[in-house]
Amino acid sequence: MSTDAGSPRPSGGPPPRERPAHSPDAPETPAERRLTNALIVGFVLFVLGTGLWLGDALLEARRIDECISSGRRNCAPIAVPQRPPQR
Repeated sequence: MSTDAGSPRPSGGPPPRERPAHSPDAPETPAERRLTNALIVGFVLFVLGTGLWLGDALLEARRIDECISSGRRNCAPIAVPQRPPQR
């Protein structure tokens, strides 16, 4: 194989591949940084919201279970709207 003096690749070989626009060595743009931060904040808020909802559901289930275990009735009342007064 012979190489040209000015060419870093062997003659007849495939052309050199250019680095993609977003390579690990490319600097991160401010827009990419903002998008990444927004996605992370959204994910954290989702996890916190899910955790709070799950904690509330578990506390409510425990309250109802303790009520039923103590032998009481009407532990989970169903809210029924009041009828309007008849005239």
